[in-house]
Amino acid sequence: MAEETAIFAGGCFWCMVKPFETVDGINKVVSGYTGGHVPNPTYEQVCSHTTGHTEAVKIWFDPEVMSYDKLVQIYWQQTDPTDAMGQFQDRGDSYRPVIFVKDETQRQIAEASKKALAESGRFDAPIVTQIEDAKPFYPAEDYHQDFYKKNPLRYAMQESGGREAFIDKKWKTATKTSKTTD
Repeated sequence: MAEETAIFAGGCFWCMVKPFETVDGINKVVSGYTGGHVPNPTYEQVCSHTTGHTEAVKIWFDPEVMSYDKLVQIYWQQTDPTDAMGQFQDRGDSYRPVIFVKDETQRQIAEASKKALAESGRFDAPIVTQIEDAKPFYPAEDYHQDFYKKNPLRYAMQESGGREAFIDKKWKTATKTSKTTD
C-alpha cells in the first residue's frame, strides 16, 4: 500500500484531528508543530509566539481510498479561510490557517482548490489561507494526541468557541451535497 502525507494548520490542533481521523482512507493523524525555526519545540514554546511554528496536523492517508483533493475539501470545511490571524477563539500566528504542501502536485491541487473556493461566492471576504512548502513536522506532546477521545469535555468546550457554529452556517449545505454525490 502506497501511503501519502498531508499537513494542515487550522487553529487548535485538537479540533483538527477528529474530522480527518473519522474518514475512510486516513491511516493516522498526529497533532504537532511546523513552519517555524526552533527544532523540537514544546507546547509552551509555541504558545510564546517566538518559534514561528503553527499548530498543525499531519495526516497519513491511502491515496487509493482518499485523494489529496478530497483532504483539502475536508480541510476547508473545518476552518474560516478568511481569517489570517487565527481561527475562532484561538488567536495569533500559531493558529493561522495554512496548507503545507510537500511537492508541486499538492501545491497545484491546493492552489486550484483555493481559487475555486474564492470564486464560489461562499465567502464575502478574501480567502487568506496560506499555501506554503512543508517544513519539518514535530509531533506534539502525548497529552495532545487524540485529545477529543482523552478529554471529551474539554474538547467540547474548545469546539463551542465558534468553530462548530461556523461550520454549520458556512458548510452544512456543502457537506450534505458532497455526501450525496460521493
